[in-house]
Amino acid sequence: MNPRLLTLARPTPIGQRLFTWGRRTYVMGILNVTPDSFSGDGLAGDLETAVAQGLRLVDEGADILDVGGESTRPGSEPVPAEEELGRVLPVIERLAQAVDVPISIDTYKAVVARQALAAGASLVNDVWALRADPDLANVVAAAGVPVILMHNRSRPQWAARTEGSGGHYRGVEYGDLLADICQELQESVELARRAGIAEEKIIVDPGLGFGKSKEQNLEVMDRLGELKSLGRPILVGPSRKSTIGLVLNLPPEQRVEGTAAAVAVCIARGADIVRVHDVRPMVLVARMSDAIVRR
Repeated sequence: MNPRLLTLARPTPIGQRLFTWGRRTYVMGILNVTPDSFSGDGLAGDLETAVAQGLRLVDEGADILDVGGESTRPGSEPVPAEEELGRVLPVIERLAQAVDVPISIDTYKAVVARQALAAGASLVNDVWALRADPDLANVVAAAGVPVILMHNRSRPQWAARTEGSGGHYRGVEYGDLLADICQELQESVELARRAGIAEEKIIVDPGLGFGKSKEQNLEVMDRLGELKSLGRPILVGPSRKSTIGLVLNLPPEQRVEGTAAAVAVCIARGADIVRVHDVRPMVLVARMSDAIVRR
C-alpha cells in the first residue's frame, strides 16, 4: 500500500459499524434538509422525499448518511435551533429505523446534537470544530460518539458571489495554508480531548470552501496528505463546491465530473472519507481510486 495513505489512527466504531482506516475509502452521503442548499438539493418540509432520498443514498453505497438542517453556504443566515430540530429530527428518527449505516448530524449547536443523537444519530459533524458552541464538546463526550472537526475561517466580509458559480470566499489570508489549517485543527483536537472525547473518535476535515479562495481550495486538495501529521482520519468534502464551478464555469448540478476528479485526487492524497451528493458515481470513483493507490 502507498505509505502516504496510511492513517495510524485506530479503527473507529460509528454506530454499529467499525471503520478501519487505510483499508478503503468510505463514502458519506449528503442529505440536506434545508430550503437553501448551495447545491440545489435541499428538501426542507418534505419528510417522505427526504427519507426516500436517504434510503436511495444507502442503496447506492453510502457508508454514512450526513443529515443537516442549516445551510452553510457563504452568506447564508443562521437558523434557530428550534427550526433546525424541526427539520432534522423526523428524518433521523425515520432513517434510524430503516437503515443500518451510521447517521451523522451536521450541526454546530449542542442542543441540536443532543436531540439528534437521542433520535438515532451516532456521529456529530461540526463545521466549526467545537469553537462555535462551548457545550458541544461535552455533549459529544457524554454520548460517547465520534466527532468530525472541520477547519473554518469563514467570515461575512470575505464572502463573494459569482454568477453561475455561487458563493465563495476571496481575500482570506494565511501564513502557510496547510500549516495554519493543521495548527487550528490541532487546537480543536485538544478541545475535544480535554472534554473527554476519546482520541480514536476524532476525525478531521480541512474545510474545503470554508474561508478559502478557489486557489487555496485547490492547494488544500493537492497538499491534503499534510493533514496526516495530525494522526487522525481525514474527511474531505469537495462535492459540487464553488471551486469546481469557478474552474469549469459550471452550475452545481453540472459538477459531477469535476467532483469525481477532486475525489480521486483527494483519495490519492490520503482522504479516508469523502462527503458527496452524488453517491453512486463517487462510490465507483472511490473503488477505482482505491484499486490504484491502496494496492
